[in-house]
Amino acid sequence: MVTHVRAEAHGDERGALLSFLAEQRGGIRRALLGLTDAQASGSPSASELSLAGLLKHVAEVEQGWVARAKGEVPAVKRDESNWHECFVLVDGETVEQQLAYWEKVADETEAFVRAVPSLDDTFALPNDPWFPPDESVSMRWLVLHLIRETARHAGHADIIRESLDGKTAFELVGLARS
Repeated sequence: MVTHVRAEAHGDERGALLSFLAEQRGGIRRALLGLTDAQASGSPSASELSLAGLLKHVAEVEQGWVARAKGEVPAVKRDESNWHECFVLVDGETVEQQLAYWEKVADETEAFVRAVPSLDDTFALPNDPWFPPDESVSMRWLVLHLIRETARHAGHADIIRESLDGKTAFELVGLARS
């Protein structure tokens, strides 16, 4: 990414983790700058991934993991029957709506991470076949996982955007400042 994450205040591990997460969110947001919903929904490569789909996916994933850490059910239940809808806009959804939703999710993530008593506190992983049975992870793991997930898709977003119109992250940062 083309942004810089400032050093955290001494001893502010939460702030440092949240800053790196915010930086990666910014990469996906920048990739969407100046595009219509139709352009953002385009898949310019052999992959079916689109910028709109990546946006929707990272917002759902972030909300779902934070909900699990809180002991709540994720807002959207995904399984084999609807997994594909996680990566496409459906039923009149727009990029603008998804960006607003992700902003709300991001605010909730930050509030939760700042309020949890300790980053060493744990929660159980879901009872899904791809997770080890009866395993718990820490709140620190949660934020690191969100950073990894978002960063992975921010990289996809860079490639998709450049494939759409040749714009690179360096050019898009200029758009964001204007």
